Amino acid sequence: MREVWPGEPYPLGATWDGVGTSFSLFSEVADRVELCLFDDAGEETRIDLPEVDGFVWHGYLPGVMPGQRYGYRVHGPYDPAAGHHCDPGKLLLDPYAKAIEGEVRWDQSLFAYQFTDPSKRNSDDSAPYMPKNVVINPFFDWGDDRPPRTPYHETVIYEAHVRGLTMRHPEVPEEQRGTYAGLAHPAVIEHLVGLGVTAVELMPVHQFVPEHAMVARGLTNYWGYNTISFLAPHNTYSSSGQRGQQVLEFKAMVKALHQAGIEVILDVVYNHTAEGDHMGPTLAYRGIDNASYYRLLDTDKRLLLDYTGCGNSLNVRSPHALQLIMDSLRYWVMEMHVDGFRFDLAAALARELHDVDRLSAFFDLIQQDPVISQVKLIAEPWDVGPGGYQVGNFPPLWTEWNGKYRDSVRDFWRGSPSGLPEFASRLAGSSDLYATSGRRPVASINFVTCHDGFTLADLVSYDHKHNEANAENNRDGTDDNRSWNCGAEGPVEDPAIVGLRRRQRRNFLTTLFVSQGVPMLLHGDEIGRTQRGNNNAYCQDNEVSWVDWSLLRPESELLDFVRTLARFRREHPVFRRRRFFLGRVPEGDVRDIVWLTPSGKEMTSGDWHSGFGKAMAVFLNGEAISEPGPRGERITDDSFLLLVNAHHENVTFALPGPEFGPGWQAVLDTADEHPGQRRSPAEVRRPGALIAATSRSMQILRSTARP
Repeated sequence: MREVWPGEPYPLGATWDGVGTSFSLFSEVADRVELCLFDDAGEETRIDLPEVDGFVWHGYLPGVMPGQRYGYRVHGPYDPAAGHHCDPGKLLLDPYAKAIEGEVRWDQSLFAYQFTDPSKRNSDDSAPYMPKNVVINPFFDWGDDRPPRTPYHETVIYEAHVRGLTMRHPEVPEEQRGTYAGLAHPAVIEHLVGLGVTAVELMPVHQFVPEHAMVARGLTNYWGYNTISFLAPHNTYSSSGQRGQQVLEFKAMVKALHQAGIEVILDVVYNHTAEGDHMGPTLAYRGIDNASYYRLLDTDKRLLLDYTGCGNSLNVRSPHALQLIMDSLRYWVMEMHVDGFRFDLAAALARELHDVDRLSAFFDLIQQDPVISQVKLIAEPWDVGPGGYQVGNFPPLWTEWNGKYRDSVRDFWRGSPSGLPEFASRLAGSSDLYATSGRRPVASINFVTCHDGFTLADLVSYDHKHNEANAENNRDGTDDNRSWNCGAEGPVEDPAIVGLRRRQRRNFLTTLFVSQGVPMLLHGDEIGRTQRGNNNAYCQDNEVSWVDWSLLRPESELLDFVRTLARFRREHPVFRRRRFFLGRVPEGDVRDIVWLTPSGKEMTSGDWHSGFGKAMAVFLNGEAISEPGPRGERITDDSFLLLVNAHHENVTFALPGPEFGPGWQAVLDTADEHPGQRRSPAEVRRPGALIAATSRSMQILRSTARP
């Protein structure tokens, strides 16, 4: 018999102190909790946790060291009609596990019912098919690690998948590809730094589980939006082992990225878990305390409310579920040194009753927390429930993935009618969405592509999704792609179509980098990554989703173009203002922004509402940034003129009058088929001069002197 001491109820989870390990588990419904220790041969030793305080079951075991595998069995009521699913036959994962070894091996024993007759209960032992929690050594030599703390207005985000980014990288050692160590490889970091990236936003790295039905189709959950443990880094992304080594490898990755000046933002999925709907498996929360962790249907507690499309919704009305979320967030900041979070389906976290509530307890907790309130907080501001589309409605601390930016920019460049006013609003920072809540342009995370949907190369090559490889008869994935194939579906050799597609890619990228707000790139877009028209590659852990680094050479001009745009934005604060444009005329000065017709005249209401209008010029006044620098100094910049032509025909622009500037020089033209080649200084063009803009192109001109 092992010696067991009472221990303490907090902290929850397994905590090694150098001598032994404290184990602590919350369950309000439990009558008894067994801690199950597993040796290297898989033999199980069961130990009753001796104490319970405030529904937290706990005990301390001297001599239990890092690397020890464990799980729980919870005794209590099995009464689905009352929302209870306790069954000691099911080995359960610790919601506070810091590391997990192994993976779920799908078997009937993981479910509470017989597959042949769901009305019959199944209490078979699930332990042989379950992964195991692991006690970790929390100590790590962080050295002089410091968070980069890049201000939002200087941030460039790169959305990446740990596995997909490095699986095909030729300079990453084969054993490190697809891992945290691979992402920290000098060749990968050098690429990110060269792009001007200041933050990587990693798709889910919390331990996740591929769904039973997906595995049965021979596929897997590649994206990882199916979390089972909110404190454990996903174990298959570790090149060094799963007995706690994944924690050390993750920390080493963060340290290496920080040394390069790159922040780490995690895409987190607190809205649901991998246990699915009422017919899902019993892996952790369902067997520990189903009614506390999940939203149950008021009229039938056997069923779960689902605002996520994944079968369940975490119960953010429960203080214990909220505590789990907050403890997880603090752990990743304080122990793992991450710099921020992107909250998947964040609207679901704001549902206290049914409606999305900006004053919900979740937002209150974030606002007052001295740790979490100081890191980057990014919302995916929608879920699948009623009224779930909440772009522009999150509280002041928050930034948001701006889905309206994506849609408007896509519509404009594919030539949709009546898109000019909204395109202009998105270019200027979306004040219509964020100004009234006291937020600034950086509240808008601007993106044209992300993991969910077409890549940039596919956006200009496909009118329709091609998801046959997902084995769902092409029914999955959105049909609202707002894409344009430029005249032919898929790969072509026609030089005119190829040239137009390349120009469209440059249009999207240029728009992204000159828009007010925070630009976000999708990994691989800078080298023309394609998913062959698949707009929902969530289950494709293969070449469909992995970044193809062999494109570096054939797409070198595109890569250089992105690097040029990032450098240009970094050098010119007029494109990354911290405050919205005022549009007013300060005494004696030209306004901070002026919208002009191709004739060089200021746009009228009729110009804005002309359904066929697809071209405009935008004057940005570098003398009127009107915000202080970090030491209180006045920030100024050159003035710029953007010539934007989304017409299918060439348009001639007349430069505006001398009050805007005495002369203009071309800086960039997306119609240039070789934008990276050096040229002699551009000709200075005077006010009133005519400039031809190629169909579907964008030019940037710099004033030769400030007005």
